[in-house]
Amino acid sequence: MAIARLELPRPTAEQSAISARLRALIAAEVEAGGGWIAFDRYMDRVLYAPGLGYYAAGATKFGNAGSGGDFVTAPEISPLFAQALSAQVAQIFRDGPCRILEFGAGSGRLAADLLAALRARGSECEQYLIVEVSAELQQRQRARLGSESAVRWLTAPPQGFEGVMLANEVLDVMPVRMFVKRGGAVLERGVTLRGEAFVYSEREATAELLDAVTEIESELGALPDGYASEVGLAARAWTRSAAGWLGRGVVLLIDYGFPRREYYHPQRLMGTLMCHYRHHAHVDPFWLPGCNDLTAHVDFTAIADAGHGAGLQVLGFTTQAHFLLNCGLTDRLHDGPAPQQASAVHRLVSEAEMGELFKVLALGKDVDGPLIGFARGDRTTRL
Repeated sequence: MAIARLELPRPTAEQSAISARLRALIAAEVEAGGGWIAFDRYMDRVLYAPGLGYYAAGATKFGNAGSGGDFVTAPEISPLFAQALSAQVAQIFRDGPCRILEFGAGSGRLAADLLAALRARGSECEQYLIVEVSAELQQRQRARLGSESAVRWLTAPPQGFEGVMLANEVLDVMPVRMFVKRGGAVLERGVTLRGEAFVYSEREATAELLDAVTEIESELGALPDGYASEVGLAARAWTRSAAGWLGRGVVLLIDYGFPRREYYHPQRLMGTLMCHYRHHAHVDPFWLPGCNDLTAHVDFTAIADAGHGAGLQVLGFTTQAHFLLNCGLTDRLHDGPAPQQASAVHRLVSEAEMGELFKVLALGKDVDGPLIGFARGDRTTRL
C-alpha cells in the first residue's frame, strides 16, 4: 500500500545514519517474524528502541521550528497552562498528601512551572516523582529541575502512591494495533518488507484484536468495508496498571482524542495515526523511522472503561478549554493580557487550536468530589 506524503524538510546526515541503523534493526525483526510484524511492535521500535528510537535518541523533540523541535506541547506554549492546572492540583492536595507523580515529563517544563505555581499558591509540593523512559529526556529534565529538592526520578512507578498522577500527552505515544475491514472480516494491519521498503501488510486478526473490534461494533454498529483504524490496547493496559499504582488520589490524563462514538465514526475511514517532523504533520510512518514522532488519538471511552474496571472512579471528562477555564486560566491575566499571553490563551483554549481536540480525563480512588476542573462542561455522559 503506497502512502502519499507531502515534501518534508531534508534530514541531517546524523538523522539519516540513525534511521538507517534503526531500519536495519526492524528489518531483522521482520525477517525473524516470518516476514511480518504487528504494527504495535513496529511503533514500539520506532519510538523506543534503545539508542535509536525517537524517544531514546538525542534529537530535539519539543519546541518551535526555529529551535529544531518537531512539535509543541501545551506546557511549552506558556506557563499559564501549569498555573491553571495548579488550581486543580491544589484542590486535591487539600484532602490528601501533597505529592505528584508525572509520567513522561518531556523537557521538564510542566514540572518546573507547576512547582512554581503551587509554591505561589501556598500549596508546596512535598514530593515530585518523575517516571521517564527516555534517558536523553531525563538528562534534560535534570538540567532544568536540578535546583528543585522535591524532584526525584524513578525507573518504575511506585505501588500505593498517594497524591496526583499526571500524564500529559503520554497515552498518544503508546503503540497501537491496526485493523482494517475486508469483506466483512477484521484483518490486522502489520508491517512487511517490499525490497528494502517497509509497507503495510494484512493478515487474520488475533483473538485479542478481534474482540476489541467486535466490542466497538457491538456499540456503534458494523464498520464499513475498507474502514481502517487502530486500537490502543497498550494504553488500556497502562491505565489498568495505574489503578494498581494508585493507593489514593487522582489520575489526570491530558491528551488529544475522542469518546469512542466520535473516534470510530464511519467517516473517519483511515484512523488517526499521525507523524510529526519539524512541525510538519504527515501520515507515512515508514519515512525516516526513528526521527519522527508517531502518535494516535486516544479512545477515552476505552481508557475510562479500563480505569473503572480496575477499581478507579471516573471523576470528570471535559475539553482542555473547559478544564483550563474552570481552573481560572483567565484569572492569571491580572493586568490585561500582553500580546504573547493572548496568543498563548488562544492556542490553549480555541476550538481551532488545542481547546476542543485535547481532553482531560480524571480517574480517582478514595477522593471526595467534585473537582473544580470539571465544574462546567463535563462530558462524562458522552463516554
